[in-house]
Amino acid sequence: MFTGKDAISSYPSSEWAERGFCKQCGSHLFYLLKEKQQFIIPVGLFDVPDHFIFDHQIFIDKKPAFYDFSNLTHNITEAEVFASDASSTEE
Repeated sequence: MFTGKDAISSYPSSEWAERGFCKQCGSHLFYLLKEKQQFIIPVGLFDVPDHFIFDHQIFIDKKPAFYDFSNLTHNITEAEVFASDASSTEE
């Protein structure tokens, strides 16, 4: 999935997730859900981020009160995120 893998460092941040960083500058590159093998990648890493549609937010209950986006999104709380992950691993 990634080119330049020798420049990427990752560590298991929990039993169910792993985080990846650039070895040279420390930039966050991905969050990997181990069970699903699903990568969560910051939009700023893409050359043309304008082609993406911002349609949902997770851990919405953990955001600061002053932090809002201009468009409406599907908002998911921390409990909903973990319930979703747990139900998908039971299948």
